[in-house]
Amino acid sequence: MKNEGPEAEIVISSRVRIARNLSHHPFPLLATNQQAKDVMEQLTNVSQSGRLAALGSFETITLSDLTELEKRVLVEKHLISPNLANESRCGAVILSDDESVSIMINEEDHLRIQCLYPGFQIQEAWTLASGIDDIFEEAADYAFDEKRGYLTTCPTNVGTGIRASVMMHLPALVLTNQINRILSAVTQVGLAVRGLYGEGSEALGNLFQVSNQITLGQSEDEIIDNLYGVARQIIEHEKAARSRLLQESKLRIEDRVKRSYGILCHAMIMDSKESAQRLSDVRLGTDLGILQDVTPQMLNELLVMTQPGFLQQAFNEKMSPEQRDYRRAELIRKQLRGETDHGGARI
Repeated sequence: MKNEGPEAEIVISSRVRIARNLSHHPFPLLATNQQAKDVMEQLTNVSQSGRLAALGSFETITLSDLTELEKRVLVEKHLISPNLANESRCGAVILSDDESVSIMINEEDHLRIQCLYPGFQIQEAWTLASGIDDIFEEAADYAFDEKRGYLTTCPTNVGTGIRASVMMHLPALVLTNQINRILSAVTQVGLAVRGLYGEGSEALGNLFQVSNQITLGQSEDEIIDNLYGVARQIIEHEKAARSRLLQESKLRIEDRVKRSYGILCHAMIMDSKESAQRLSDVRLGTDLGILQDVTPQMLNELLVMTQPGFLQQAFNEKMSPEQRDYRRAELIRKQLRGETDHGGARI
């Protein structure tokens, strides 16, 4: 979230996740505690191999050693799934030091390799994820069928086992009432559109996650290329919509952006939905050159910092919803004013 990649004014991040299971082992939903423990030991041993270490420094975290709050923060940072946080029996996550690589063990599947890049770098994320997958496949016997491909717990992942996605900020398409038409066209070419936290989540703050739906019948490269091509078209539509807003409604956009900025700088209470929308307005203003003092990186960080789990960790206190709204407003005010003392927590 602190780094900036290509097309960063529109694409927040690119992610590739690969689902794999081990042959001759029950899938996690049917495994006993001992069987799940055996899988965890086998996969963590692979993670300590020299080949993976060559990619950087990695830390193995056992989920049972974490508090519920610590697990929630990992979910909010997109480093583990809600499913792994809720079902952490013999579960673990292997994180790279920069948190661009997250390898989940005993989630819905035995192994889920995730690579997360800033900006529009879906092909780079796939290259890294594929390389890590090769390391594990050399040391572990994957559940694989010649006809169906890689076998997974959920039938929708069978085949390549790949979920690739780009997180996009599309406020201009929303403001110009084009978003429904664009997203309808996206779903017709085999892609899905979800909110910030994936399936079942709301698209708060004009953030949309575009990902592949099809994992069977296409090659890995075809899946990545299709997503890349569609995402590129969405980027161009968003850019055109932003130009149109500046040409036809510049004063209204400036007013909207500066009102949201003023509220964020002075509000005493802020719920998560309002903060997401206000931050979206400010981000648009930054990208259009209306605001000069706010960086995209700061706004990216606030996406995480304003989530319930992070707030409680940052201020080291358990909070009611009302207390979180107060602390959220306080944190945003301090961040926008350059006062970085928010409990010593880090992104």
